[in-house]
Amino acid sequence: MLKQGKNDDKPVYLLVDNGSLRPEATLSLRELAVALGSAVGEQVHAVSLQHSDRVDPERLGGKPAWSFVPFIEDQLKLGKRDFRVVPLFLGPSRALTVFIPAQSATLQEKAPDLCVTTAPCLCPPDGSGDEVVAGMLARAVHATMAEQGLTRPRVALVDHGSPIEAVTQVRDRLAAQVGCLLGEEVELVAPCSMERREGVKYDFNEPLLEKLLVQPAWREASVVVSMLFLQPGRHAGAEGDVAGICARAEAESPALKTFRTALLAEDPALIELLVRRLRQLV
Repeated sequence: MLKQGKNDDKPVYLLVDNGSLRPEATLSLRELAVALGSAVGEQVHAVSLQHSDRVDPERLGGKPAWSFVPFIEDQLKLGKRDFRVVPLFLGPSRALTVFIPAQSATLQEKAPDLCVTTAPCLCPPDGSGDEVVAGMLARAVHATMAEQGLTRPRVALVDHGSPIEAVTQVRDRLAAQVGCLLGEEVELVAPCSMERREGVKYDFNEPLLEKLLVQPAWREASVVVSMLFLQPGRHAGAEGDVAGICARAEAESPALKTFRTALLAEDPALIELLVRRLRQLV
């Protein structure tokens, strides 16, 4: 049984990501939490669901990262009971539909008056938020085209890949909208994934980025890789998995040139969308 302090009715706001063993992901989450808190006039805590609390605190400015369960347990001891979660997730992943509810239910066995409320993801199935994220992606493509002097490149809009089809549908909706926003400025916009699980039932993730880049129409093209990733880390960092896929494809096809866009966390519109999600919890 947790030792509990006097109950405090003031809600605790959390900006939550999946977590990473790369310190840059936690540092990015902290920056976003501070910016979100400043925008709404509330303290917003940067909390990862898993992994990040294993990062050496010395790589995090001397401040250990919080993961979800230890953070809630610590706050319960301070008398907190009302927790409002703002997910830093693009689609309705199992982290939101399974992990948070399951962990919250377990915590309620120790603190029955615990209340955890979670806002919608950035791009829920109803499409709200799509226009904001599509605009962010289109701006990033424009910026890359300008920086590299590209004319009508092909655009590969790449996400992580997911075992949940509703998450991949976010990728596909956004690719269609980015295509409309960019219009004749690009040759086309094609959705793809970084990786996928084995098995026919996960074919909705196709095409993979590595397969797309070896297709005849792509292997001799200038390709802007539109990064449908929120923060740096093992996959989307400077030397991450996506960068590795692009480097291997260029080595196999010398005429291919790839140019990765900035990540979504670098666009101020992300904070505006997070504010909208937090307001849904008030």
